[in-house]
Amino acid sequence: MPDLVAYVDGGSHGNPGPSGIGVVIESHDGEITRIARWIGHQDNNVAEYVALLEALQHAIAVKAKTLHVYSDSEVMVKQMTGEYACRSARLHSLNWTCRKLARAVDFSIEHIQREDNCEANQLAHRAVRQRETL
Repeated sequence: MPDLVAYVDGGSHGNPGPSGIGVVIESHDGEITRIARWIGHQDNNVAEYVALLEALQHAIAVKAKTLHVYSDSEVMVKQMTGEYACRSARLHSLNWTCRKLARAVDFSIEHIQREDNCEANQLAHRAVRQRETL
């Protein structure tokens, strides 16, 4: 079993538009970390990568040996596995950074359906809504 399992999601209200990330990380002993963060004015794909980046940084900070990530972003997952190329300069930079950080742990990533990623999705949208009302 992996040291950490993470569900990540990024979303924007508009594309691009006000954006947030949601990350749910569970350790092997059942401890759960939830992250909801406003990330400014971005597009959906950038938000998805920022959510992954947050999970990777957390795994490194807690010295995890392994990290398995679930995401409902088919584009991001397939770019991270090398199945899709990154044509956008911004996504290429984020992909490169995530790949570099992923080498610090035994990393794997898997695409899941949106309905299986509800909590991370709710956290991302809550981050956007709370920032919009400030």
